[in-house]
Amino acid sequence: MNDAGWRADCVAVLAPAAVFDYPEAHNRSHIIMDTSSNGTQSQPLTGFWYAALLSSDVRAGQMKSQTLAGLPLVICRDRQGRVAALRDICPHRAMPLSFGCFDGERIECSYHGWQFDTTGRCREIPALVVDSGVQPEKISVTAYPAKERDGYVWVYVPGKEGVPAALPEPAALPVLSESYRTLHISVPLTSTLDNGLLGLIDPAHGPFVHRSPWWRSRATIREKSKTYEPLPLGFRMVSHPASSNSSVYKLVGLSGGAPSVTIDFLLPNIRIETIQSGSQWFLSRAMITPISDTQCRMDFCAAWDCLRWLPFSKTLLRLFGRAFLNQDTSVMARQAIGLRHNPPLMLLGDPDAPAKWYVKLKAAYLAAQQSGGALDHPLKGPVTLRWRT
Repeated sequence: MNDAGWRADCVAVLAPAAVFDYPEAHNRSHIIMDTSSNGTQSQPLTGFWYAALLSSDVRAGQMKSQTLAGLPLVICRDRQGRVAALRDICPHRAMPLSFGCFDGERIECSYHGWQFDTTGRCREIPALVVDSGVQPEKISVTAYPAKERDGYVWVYVPGKEGVPAALPEPAALPVLSESYRTLHISVPLTSTLDNGLLGLIDPAHGPFVHRSPWWRSRATIREKSKTYEPLPLGFRMVSHPASSNSSVYKLVGLSGGAPSVTIDFLLPNIRIETIQSGSQWFLSRAMITPISDTQCRMDFCAAWDCLRWLPFSKTLLRLFGRAFLNQDTSVMARQAIGLRHNPPLMLLGDPDAPAKWYVKLKAAYLAAQQSGGALDHPLKGPVTLRWRT
């Protein structure tokens, strides 16, 4: 589709999920999302790996409870350092297993002492007599695939079809050299999953949410033009010179020349920004991790092979990163106040085009999963967008 044809299509890409009787609904040509809590649009996609928690949060011989995509999980690490994820509900009387104890091999329920190994199989029921005829090993707790990568424990959330025989690996951090440093920051987010992701990929909020001397301000707003191209499960803002009105980009450029920037969005919840300047690079991956219907977590991981000249670079980057993410969490918490009234949302023009692509891409993925057919990607080819920020 050419630019003109795409722009004609960009005003309204989805019909609202319900009939609205709100003042905001009078201009229906721009409404594409129903934010009501009983809608299905903000449900997390299944058939993907999600970062459940940091690897450092669970040590050998320990376990920790964690809700992920609405699933109650207990994540444990055995004596050999291997991680496992089980449904955090004992099948006997629904006691969360995380209230029990873990000896590095088995979890013991705190209510009646039922014991489960890290595959979810019941191994002992203390109350049974020897000749009871009950076979505990035929009782089990649901176990979910769990793996470690890039400092996280990832858990695979299966769909109705279950866990595939050829299970893919969690997506690796796309680092650009063998030697690099990393940091991880996680902050809670009061938001539905879709609203959190719309904020994550929104290109226009920077001068208003992230106002600071080292980022942007209203005084630095200027027109920009960026080209996007489709990815199999996402889209990319293709490599372009770093914005001159963002001071942070200049730090990478001090190491090796004018920096370039590439930004990818990938289903189900990942945004990756790569800054390169000669052989120097800085990469950040931000994920909106679904917890419940109205709570998420923003998981930020940075990796870099630059700034060697900067003393205490990791400490400074952590302080900067946490301040930046806190600005996002603050604005999302405020937006949540308005969303309590379940208003429809308006997405219009080039600045909101990535949000529209996300909504359509998610719908296309669900349709492909249901039909077994190919994914009908909303972005058919390169498109250039213009906005002010």
